Amino acid sequence: MIAHPLVGSSRLFTKRQRKLLLRSSLAPGTEVERRVEQRVELRRTQATRLHLLREVCAKYQAGSSEQPLSQQQVSRVYVEDRFGLLYCEVPKAGCSNWKRVLMVLGGSATSTQDIPHDAAHYTNHLRRLDSYDRAGITKRLRSYSKVLFVREPFERLVSAFRDKFESPNSYYHPVFGRPIISKYRVNATRRALRTGTGVTFREFVQYLLDVHRPVGMDIHWQPVSQLCNPCLFRYNFIGKFENLEEEANFLLQRIRAPTNLTFPRFKDRNPLAERTSSSITQMYFSQLNSTERQKAFDFYYMDYQMFNYPKPFKELH
Repeated sequence: MIAHPLVGSSRLFTKRQRKLLLRSSLAPGTEVERRVEQRVELRRTQATRLHLLREVCAKYQAGSSEQPLSQQQVSRVYVEDRFGLLYCEVPKAGCSNWKRVLMVLGGSATSTQDIPHDAAHYTNHLRRLDSYDRAGITKRLRSYSKVLFVREPFERLVSAFRDKFESPNSYYHPVFGRPIISKYRVNATRRALRTGTGVTFREFVQYLLDVHRPVGMDIHWQPVSQLCNPCLFRYNFIGKFENLEEEANFLLQRIRAPTNLTFPRFKDRNPLAERTSSSITQMYFSQLNSTERQKAFDFYYMDYQMFNYPKPFKELH
C-alpha cells in the first residue's frame, strides 16, 4: 500500500508547499468542497422540513406538543442508548435496514451485511421506548436525537400491498386477505375465501377506506401522522426514503457513529421484484376511479401536509 504523500511525511514539503497543497485540495470542484456543500444543503433541508412540520402541527393540532405521551404512542420507537438515538419505525420506508444499523450501533452485531431479514425484525434485541419507566422515557425524549424517515404515502401503500398480498404470506393472506375478499368480492370462490390469496388492489383500498373494516389497521399502511405522532414527539431529524442512503449516512455522521458504518443498500424482501417506484404506484392507482383516489388522498392527507409531498394526481384537491 502506497502512503499518501501528506501522511507521516511532512519533512518532504516546506511549510509554504503544505499550505499550497491544502489550499488546492479545497479548490472549487474538488471532492472535499463537494462534500462540504452537500452537508450544508442537507442541514438546510432539515431546517426546512422541521419548520414546515411545526407550522402544520400549529395549524391542525395546536397544543398537542404539550400533552404527555402515552405508552402506546411511544411503542413504535426504538432506543439506541450508546449513541443517544430514538428511531420511530415506519414500515416500507427502510425500517429493516435501520434496525440492522441500530443492532450494529448497539453492539449486538458487527456488520449490517450479516443480519438476515427475520433476525433484523424478530431477534434484534433492540429496546423500545415503552419498555422504560416514565422517568426513563422522559429523560430520553429530552436528550436523545429523535429520528423519523418517511416515504411518499401512495408509494408506501403500494409497496405494502405488493409485499403482503402479491407474494406468499402465511400471516397477511389468512388474517387480512380472507375477510377482505369475503366483504368486498362478489361471487368469491371457495378457494379464495379459504386461503385469502389474490386480493386485488381495489379490494385492498376498499378495506382501507371502510370505517367498518372487517379487520383492523396495520402498521404497514397506517399513516405516519398516527404511527409516529410527529406533533407530539418533536422530532429533530426527518429523513426521506427518496434520498434514504445519503440522508441516513448524514445522520450517522451527526451522531458520530463509527466511520466504517454506512447505511445498507440491499433490498432483502422479494429481492427479484422491482422496487416500488412512482411509475409503479401510478399504475396501481390507475385501477381506481377518481373518487377512490380522492378518498385515499384524504386518508393520507396529514402525511402529505406534514412532509411536503406533492399531490400525486392533478385532479386531487
